[in-house]
Amino acid sequence: MRLFAAVLPPEDVIGALAYEIAGLRKAPGADRLRWTQRPGWHFTLAFYGEVDEEVVPELSARLEKAARRTEPFALALRGGGQFGHGKALWTGAEGDLATMRLLAERAEAAARRAGVPMGEHRSYKAHLTVARGRGPVDVRSYVRALADFTSPAWTVEELVLVRSHLPKSGEAGAQPRYEPVARGPLRGAG
Repeated sequence: MRLFAAVLPPEDVIGALAYEIAGLRKAPGADRLRWTQRPGWHFTLAFYGEVDEEVVPELSARLEKAARRTEPFALALRGGGQFGHGKALWTGAEGDLATMRLLAERAEAAARRAGVPMGEHRSYKAHLTVARGRGPVDVRSYVRALADFTSPAWTVEELVLVRSHLPKSGEAGAQPRYEPVARGPLRGAG
């Protein structure tokens, strides 16, 4: 199964982002982007790819331990940016990014200890993808529009192991579906 560890924003934060994105989707050229739908809005901490089902209990247990060792922390959506010259448009985060980075590192280490091949370590960049380009797209106007965006703040209190179900090839407009597999509350014990 295709898995990743994530932080999921609460509904009021998702609502604020949805309002902001609704305006962006009305801009000229917005149809050149594939806009991520609300159920897909999350901060990926560690992407695991395809994981054998028999590894999931060990991975879940290790992620729960990583969550227990991490303090709850404040976070808000803030601003915007892009990866790959318009390949991905995102909103960023503000708040206790050091603790979020630590949680991402712990989520990656938990997977390695559970036997999930993780490939090369990359420095963590907190972002929530809101759209992807269909070929090269100039998204600078969207990045500028997101510059002043700030969502309500919230306290991150859990780490979520999520399964993604990719759409079948050829389904126009189909979006991935996301299913929480396990949750680990943040407690800061250790």
